[in-house]
Amino acid sequence: MIYAKVIGTGSYLPGAPITNDDLVARGIDTSDAWIVERTGIRARHFAAESELTSDLALQASRRAIEAAGVDVASIDLIIVATSTPDYVFPSTASLLQDKLGIRNGGAAFDVQAVCSGFVFALATAEKFIGSGACKRALVVGAEVFSRILDWNDRGTCVLFGDGAGAVVLDASETPGILSSVLHTDGQYSKILSVPGQVSCGKVVGSPFLQMDGQAVFKFAVKVLGDVAVEAAGIAGISTGEIDWVIPHQANIRILQATARRLDLPIEKMVVTVGQHGNTSAASVPMAFDVAMRDGRIRAGQNVLLEGVGGGFTWGAVLLKA
Repeated sequence: MIYAKVIGTGSYLPGAPITNDDLVARGIDTSDAWIVERTGIRARHFAAESELTSDLALQASRRAIEAAGVDVASIDLIIVATSTPDYVFPSTASLLQDKLGIRNGGAAFDVQAVCSGFVFALATAEKFIGSGACKRALVVGAEVFSRILDWNDRGTCVLFGDGAGAVVLDASETPGILSSVLHTDGQYSKILSVPGQVSCGKVVGSPFLQMDGQAVFKFAVKVLGDVAVEAAGIAGISTGEIDWVIPHQANIRILQATARRLDLPIEKMVVTVGQHGNTSAASVPMAFDVAMRDGRIRAGQNVLLEGVGGGFTWGAVLLKA
């Protein structure tokens, strides 16, 4: 049996941190206390006007490739999870492949599942490797959500930030990814969306993110708990045997409620939302990279990555570090 194993991680945050007080200084009707109490977010990062999603992805990818210690030319699959691509087309993955200088003709494409995007991309890459279709994959979550925020809506604009995270997956004879679960239910699409499109050179509808916060909270807590149990069951372990849970970093209250639902101590959950806010598809790989580099995650431990996002989408990947 061929497994897909993570052999390197990397992440990138653009620019200097933008604190809650910085947002107040910009004229947003809010306060540091209001944001921290409700979300746990203390800062976020915004890409410069000249920085594109593929630029952030490039920085995270280079760090993951360096950590993996592999030749960039050996990567024969690139999947980028993003809701904020550089262009309508070509894909951000194609642009990233070019920026990395990869000329081996391997596949490169984007996945769009919003905040679940990285989990969807990772599960997809694992299937490619398991089937023998490729041997080494680069999986990236990258976003510039600052470009789709309505700065007059204090309920949403304070929540999000920009960033990128990446992992390198290798074909392995020893266990790596143990299980993956993906779900979508389109009937909930309206509670979190950017309901606009480009038509004949004009934006039709709204180009800004809109969200029903209470509905998203209730849905997220339920499905993050359910999918963790499902992924563990498929792998033949209990949730108590999971050493680390790395959920989508949306809101500290969602993370705390998910931990309670799983009867897991919050100390088993990697929490980075306070430092970068909600970075959508980038949040899971960024938190994964932080925990790998600071030594919390050790070889042989069971690590659960899970996400929930617009669509509505949700999923989990259980792996052995």
